[in-house]
Amino acid sequence: MNLHNKTLIVTGVASGIGAELARLARFQGATVIGVDRHAPQLTLDGFFQADLGDPASIDALVTRLPARVDGLCNIAGVPGTAPVQTVAEVNYLGLRHLTQTLLPRMPAGGSIVNVASVLGAQWPQRLELHKALAATHSFEAGQQWLAVNPVEQASCYQYFKEALIVWSFQQSQGWFRDHSVRINCVAPGPVFTPILGDFVSMLGPERVAADNQRMTRPALADEVAAVIAFLCSDAARWVNGVNLPVDGGLAATYV
Repeated sequence: MNLHNKTLIVTGVASGIGAELARLARFQGATVIGVDRHAPQLTLDGFFQADLGDPASIDALVTRLPARVDGLCNIAGVPGTAPVQTVAEVNYLGLRHLTQTLLPRMPAGGSIVNVASVLGAQWPQRLELHKALAATHSFEAGQQWLAVNPVEQASCYQYFKEALIVWSFQQSQGWFRDHSVRINCVAPGPVFTPILGDFVSMLGPERVAADNQRMTRPALADEVAAVIAFLCSDAARWVNGVNLPVDGGLAATYV
């Protein structure tokens, strides 16, 4: 498996999974263009600061990105301790806007990987709501839909990860058929990253204690990055429309 001659856009590149993916992808031969609010402390082939919750900032970013993008890795996100509007705009609406805007630049064999979460596993319980949100075809239309269908703070992170999984599923077959571009999600459990503490606060002591009994430890960021790199490679050329758990088996323990 290698990423030779591929150009990858990696959001959330300054830390955690994004930083580990950038290192691994460059080692495997990729040209890596990073995007983040904060300057990275690692070697990249290009870097741009952007607010991925602001469509104007995303549009300005896209004008500076390469004409050919072989892989888009949507890793940037905010925890559920952030305001609901910010979670919606960064983790779903902005991600969707960036992906839709870059799709025309992706050649046959291109790959989109969205970082979801083990917390998105309950998407079937709210499927019709998520399909309705997915049917809004712009950032602004999504905001309007959410104003009429508000999401509670306590469940907003889970809600928008569920919505991301459903939206990715819905795009996967059409984009693969019409553009030969694949779209998949990875669903990590807890990961040793700078925002792990926010997730502990968000989930509460009871859920954290229950999960601690079901897993040996949180994931390391490079363990998740390796799966994303695989999905960007030609070795995964027939993997499309999946939500792949990378959680050490945590989700399986709830069956």
